[in-house]
Amino acid sequence: MTEPIEWLPDGTPYSPRFGDRYHSENGGLTQARRVFLHGCGLPEAWAGQPQWRILETGFGFGLNFLVTWAAWRADLQRPTLLHFVSTEAWPVSAGDLLRATSVHPELAPLAEALHRQWWGLLPGVHRLRFDEGRVLLTLYVGDTQTMLRQQNLTVDSIYLDGFSPQRNPESWDLHTLKAVARCCHRGTQLATWTIARAVRDGLAQCGFEVNRVPGVPPKRDNLHATYNPHWEPRTARQPVATPQPALPGPCIVIGGGIAGAAAAASLARRGWQVVVLDQAPEPAAGASALPAGVFAPHVSPDDSVLSRLSRSGIRTTLEQARWLLSEGMDWAHCGVLEHRTDGTPGLSPAWDQGPGAAWSEPAPSAALAAAQLPPDATACWHHQAGWVRPARLATALLAQPGIRWQGGCQVAQLRRAEPPAADDHPATTVWQALDAQGQVLAEAPTVVIAAGAGSLELLNHRWPLQPVRGQVSWGDHADPAAPLLPFPANGNGNLVPRFPLGGDAGGRQGWVWVMGSTFERDVQALPPSAADVQAAHATNWGKLQALLPAIAPQLAPAFHQASLAPPTAASEPEGGPAAPPALKTWAAVRCTAPDRLPIVGPVDATDLPGLWVNTAMGARGLTLALLCGELLAARLQGEPLPLDAKLARALGTERL
Repeated sequence: MTEPIEWLPDGTPYSPRFGDRYHSENGGLTQARRVFLHGCGLPEAWAGQPQWRILETGFGFGLNFLVTWAAWRADLQRPTLLHFVSTEAWPVSAGDLLRATSVHPELAPLAEALHRQWWGLLPGVHRLRFDEGRVLLTLYVGDTQTMLRQQNLTVDSIYLDGFSPQRNPESWDLHTLKAVARCCHRGTQLATWTIARAVRDGLAQCGFEVNRVPGVPPKRDNLHATYNPHWEPRTARQPVATPQPALPGPCIVIGGGIAGAAAAASLARRGWQVVVLDQAPEPAAGASALPAGVFAPHVSPDDSVLSRLSRSGIRTTLEQARWLLSEGMDWAHCGVLEHRTDGTPGLSPAWDQGPGAAWSEPAPSAALAAAQLPPDATACWHHQAGWVRPARLATALLAQPGIRWQGGCQVAQLRRAEPPAADDHPATTVWQALDAQGQVLAEAPTVVIAAGAGSLELLNHRWPLQPVRGQVSWGDHADPAAPLLPFPANGNGNLVPRFPLGGDAGGRQGWVWVMGSTFERDVQALPPSAADVQAAHATNWGKLQALLPAIAPQLAPAFHQASLAPPTAASEPEGGPAAPPALKTWAAVRCTAPDRLPIVGPVDATDLPGLWVNTAMGARGLTLALLCGELLAARLQGEPLPLDAKLARALGTERL
């Protein structure tokens, strides 16, 4: 639930829960700049850095974030990446957020951008992205102490904020300060407005050198602290074999589908020089060449790992699609109806009473009617969902600065080598990508294997990855002006009812639909045989009939033409039958891990340093691939993770 706010006569927001104002009498802007930003030595301290990481306790209305973001924008020596991590136990409503922040004209555009992403803030970790992914706001929704203990985080600056120690003592107690200290490295700067004795003593006990500094009126003093303990701090709570954070440099990504493109784009935004190798001449020639696919959150009554992962993935997909693609042509954020044909509810009974309603809810009657499903059908409506053309997304990701495409390069093996030292740099170990003749295609200290089913050979069958062939059925609309239904539907299979095919290299134009997919385990043969294609059409027809039983007859003529479905009276137009558009097929091979989750992380940090993997997206690449690219980059550079640490471990290579 959102935090109720009262507005005082002077326009200051007030919290009935804590009996305190959200910011000081000076309006909060001066406090944000002088107490926190300048109190941590910013922007001078971050000049020329590849990234800067800030932790704030208590997001409130986000004034500290907005002021810091504005300072980053205005600084010519700003870091490539700004990470702002903030805890908040009681998020305010989107309307109150905008009211409190848009009163500052210089911050209004930033406040509006924040407001647009301020939805669906369930307990847990949420990554919001601004300025095309170079300003990253990570919200820990929950108790500060608990959230910081659960996450793996190292920061350069700390804004110690929140309601006063008298009103909210738990946010300032010793246990919370210890949780904050565990996020520090030696030299981390901390600033806060309070000079309470208990806070000063607690910070000193946690390893900070604490000093009073001139305050912001009406306060005479504020606190500044530097983390510099007399003992050697524990460096991390990571597994023993965690690789050291890497600085941006040359990198090879093997695989030009959506997984490889996502990894390449995430690294390039951080300043890496990425060469992408693929056996095909153009990007997205494998499983990412799907004509169109659905992205939608997974739901479960217990809100499982996959459900939470899918929401993090959807946020990432939505934000990057908005930056890169043309809505209506390449993708659409139109919502998706999930018909749960097995009769299970999917959502917990009280799901739609809180922030989760912004994600999904029981399907409203209008959506059921549009899909011609009965009013008592078990179905969910996913607000944050839609369709996308994967090849368009992969191509747009790979077109970003810092990425060089190198097609027609089939990598047969990887080899570690140490080139001779030169006068201007010492010898360093690199990875070489070799073709079947042993010729070097490219070399770099870091390699990311993102080759889908082809990852198995490059990893020397290190993990039991399973190839899975998928086939979809698709065809032209006989009447493009009359779509089958106004939004995609998913369940056991999915239907994208109408999307434009124009602009492809083959020059085809028109509006088409796509239904699928099959899930053929341990099958890799491409192209499929005629018998396999016919069997796939039969499978997809059966799924369509179960998914949308009243709409399926509209496509029966196309499937019937393939000798799969009997003609129906409803499918014949007035004046007699007409030849239906030909049914087409598309097939590719995906791969999955034994637990059906992607694999993201170092292959072997001890014995194979610099070798990373981003693969096994299975049937959920459109939902998870872009999130996995961000996770890989964050782990590679030692950044705050874009999702809950428990979920990151569920995707990590260390689990296998």
